[in-house]
Amino acid sequence: MKIEIWPEHGPLNSKDIFDKFIKSLRASGEQIWENKQAPDADVAVIWSVLWQGRMRKYKDIWDRYRKANKPVIVIEVGGIKRNETWKIGINGVNREADFANQNVGGERWKKFNTALQPWKQSGNDIIICGQHTNSHQWRNNPPMSKWFVDKITEIRKYTDRPIVIRPHPRNHVEIDTTKYKDVKIIGPKRDRNTYDDTDLADRLKSAWALVSYSSNPAITAAMHGIPVYVSEASLSYDIGNTSFENINNPNMPDREKWANQLAYTEWWTEEIEQGLPWKRIKKRLEEKYL
Repeated sequence: MKIEIWPEHGPLNSKDIFDKFIKSLRASGEQIWENKQAPDADVAVIWSVLWQGRMRKYKDIWDRYRKANKPVIVIEVGGIKRNETWKIGINGVNREADFANQNVGGERWKKFNTALQPWKQSGNDIIICGQHTNSHQWRNNPPMSKWFVDKITEIRKYTDRPIVIRPHPRNHVEIDTTKYKDVKIIGPKRDRNTYDDTDLADRLKSAWALVSYSSNPAITAAMHGIPVYVSEASLSYDIGNTSFENINNPNMPDREKWANQLAYTEWWTEEIEQGLPWKRIKKRLEEKYL
């Protein structure tokens, strides 16, 4: 297979992952063009679909391949073991991606050593999590401030529970919360080394439900037993809620199949080096996309 791969535009934490993925491609006998165009390549490999900072240049690569109806492999940070495991999917991120995880068992989920906490309704806060508006995931959505306001307005039709607005750590949002009863903005605490928020698990202790379009906090919440309200683009869609009409009695379905499939969306660095994700992705590419 002929592959364009572009580590030079990746964030600082991507170098080791790209190196190991490239090593697995070479071991598999693929033809690789690193940081340069190959007109007859079959597939491209990029990091994330957030067109921001160093990664902004990935948009041109994404557009070039998708307009030609060629697949793009997207690598990004994981949601189960953040900064330990890494998502690898075809043609997008989250539920828009194909992770070659359609028919899987529960063996891999056990490796994560992460118990699904029982569904609970002990908290009272409804947490609404924002995303970065420069992400391809957000392409069909309004400005983030309007999206927050729309969610507040809809929720208030059904409940007076406290609402906590939680913006993306790198996407500042201003909302006049004085217009609403019991609504406040509390930004995530940030790890200065990784730009990741570090206090979501603590915030979930007082949560009744979490609202997210498609970002990783919905995965964290669902694993912690907090009902989630998400879009079809979210990896938590299959165990989530989509209408606030039931906000006082959220659906809390069985999560076993969800967890089993989720486990095949992300991989440890040593597994990437060994070629385990590439073996699955390559087979899926040959079956459906090439």
